[in-house]
Amino acid sequence: MNRFGYARPTSIADAVRLAAKDGARYIAGGTNLVDLMKEHVERPTSVIDITRLPLGRIEEAEDGGLRLGALVPNADTAYDRRVQERYPLLSSAILAGASPQLRNAATNGGNLNQRTRCYYFYDTATACNKRVPGSGCGAIGGVNRIHAILGASDQCIATHPSDMCVALAALSAQVEVAGPDGVRTIAFADYHRLPGEDPARDNSLERGELVTAIILPHEDFTQNYTYLKLRDRLSYAFALVSVAAALRIEGARIAEARLALGGVAHKPWRLPHVEQLLVGREADEAVFRQVADALLDGAAGQGENDFKIPLARRAIVRALSQAAAGTPQSQTDKRVA
Repeated sequence: MNRFGYARPTSIADAVRLAAKDGARYIAGGTNLVDLMKEHVERPTSVIDITRLPLGRIEEAEDGGLRLGALVPNADTAYDRRVQERYPLLSSAILAGASPQLRNAATNGGNLNQRTRCYYFYDTATACNKRVPGSGCGAIGGVNRIHAILGASDQCIATHPSDMCVALAALSAQVEVAGPDGVRTIAFADYHRLPGEDPARDNSLERGELVTAIILPHEDFTQNYTYLKLRDRLSYAFALVSVAAALRIEGARIAEARLALGGVAHKPWRLPHVEQLLVGREADEAVFRQVADALLDGAAGQGENDFKIPLARRAIVRALSQAAAGTPQSQTDKRVA
């Protein structure tokens, strides 16, 4: 491991000042950054330990929503009574991710900023435009079973690994960040980026900016929702395809719909105009198939991951059916304190 400096600031202002230097990286739970440092993918010149900052609480937001502190562990967020009662979709998504031990260590802010688990990104002996811009993409024409079918480019076909972020996208969350120029709020849809011509940049954070909170708006998707995750094994595996679905049903018709996919793109995949195809319609499988086709319009495989397209289509229909019936996918994981 390369030599690096270490600092543990006690104020957000000091953390931002220290992190504005070239080569600085924030660290909290360390469940992703430490691995990347061990593999020489990340070689920071200084590590800014933010675990002493006052960002470890879940609080009521002004509009009736919730403000999730960036340093709240994923497990504490998932099991918080207010999250379970008012945002069960988010709780379900978190419990579908990683392992109990990792959820106890990983933080909300870190979950947003984790990097892809692409084989080539982690292997410094291979080409990866995300790791070394301009070096090429080993996954294109290579081993790409887990890779993107939507939003990819000829520079990168990696996927975002988070389950939590798929639910946050569906819930129209906002991300509060502090930086050298002050505090700003980013709509979740604008937080993560598609690879385009600059796959090395995962999100819209500027240098030195720190995620301080996630804001959940006041909404009511407590009855008709589900988080469906399809993976190679039941626990401790990333999604091949995941679906966060939330409906508000009035009478026999859908009044509002939210739908986001994970495991298929460089960011959680949500198309609000496709959700509108559900509004005013009855909860019917034929309608769900139409929506699935629209959400997957333009999907393209890379050979080994071609199966993801029909898998995603079936998953969308199944998730919408579960949400409409009020029978969310159960998560069998139990909390480890």
